[in-house]
Amino acid sequence: MVSIDPSVLAGIDLSQMPAHVACVMDGNGRWAQQRGLPRIEGHKMGEHALFEAVHGALELGIDWLTVYAFSTENWKRPPDEVKFLINFNDDILLRRQHELHELGVQMRFVGRRDWRVPKRLIRRMDEASALTRNNSRLVLTIAFNYGGRAEIVDACKSLMAQGIDPSKVDEKMLAKHLYDPQMPDVDLMIRTSGEFRTSNFLLWELAYSEMWFTDVLWPDFTREHMAQAIYDFQNRTRRYGGVHA
Repeated sequence: MVSIDPSVLAGIDLSQMPAHVACVMDGNGRWAQQRGLPRIEGHKMGEHALFEAVHGALELGIDWLTVYAFSTENWKRPPDEVKFLINFNDDILLRRQHELHELGVQMRFVGRRDWRVPKRLIRRMDEASALTRNNSRLVLTIAFNYGGRAEIVDACKSLMAQGIDPSKVDEKMLAKHLYDPQMPDVDLMIRTSGEFRTSNFLLWELAYSEMWFTDVLWPDFTREHMAQAIYDFQNRTRRYGGVHA
C-alpha cells in the first residue's frame, strides 16, 4: 500500500493531530480546462484525490474528515455538469462504499435533502451510512447540497418548530440542531486551487479553524499535501481570542 513519503512526515507530531480536517475540493474544472478536456474529466480525476485525502487521514490518525462535494450554490452550474455531478456521486457510493467499509471508515452526510436531490442518491447515502455506521477509524462526512447559511437557518427553524423559549437558546443548544450534532468543530480547513475563501462551507464549525490554502488543483492533491497542511497547522499558535504569554 502506498504511504506518505517519510521525508514529508519529518517534523510532524503524530500525537498532536487535528481531530477534524475539512476540505474544499476546488479546481476540478480548471484542471480539465488547462488540458483541453471537458470539465467533467476534472471531476472524474477528483475521485483519486478524494481517496488520497482519505488514505492520508487514516495514515496520520485524523478522526474526522469532511469534504465539500456539492454546495447549495452548485445548482447554478450548467445543467449537464449538475447532472454529471449527481450521477457521479451516486456512482462513487455504489462502487466504493465497500472499500471504505473495509478501511474502517464511517460515512456520514450533511446537507438539505430537498426535492432537487434524487431519491436514488438519498437511498445510496442511507445505504452507505448503514453499512459503515459501526466503523471507527475515520468519520468521513460528505457535504452534499450543503450550505453553511442553510444549515444555520435550518437549525433555527428546528428550534422554532419545537417551541423553545428564545431566552433559553445559546450556542450549545443551537449546535444540537445542526445537521450532525456530533460533528466536532473543524481544526483545519484545506482549500485547493489558490482561492482564499470559505464559500459558505461549515460556517458554524469553522469559527476558530486554522485555514490552509494551496495553489494545487484538487485532482493533483495527494496525501503528501495533507501532511504538509498538518505540519503547517502544528506550527501555528491557536489563541481562540485569548493571549498567549
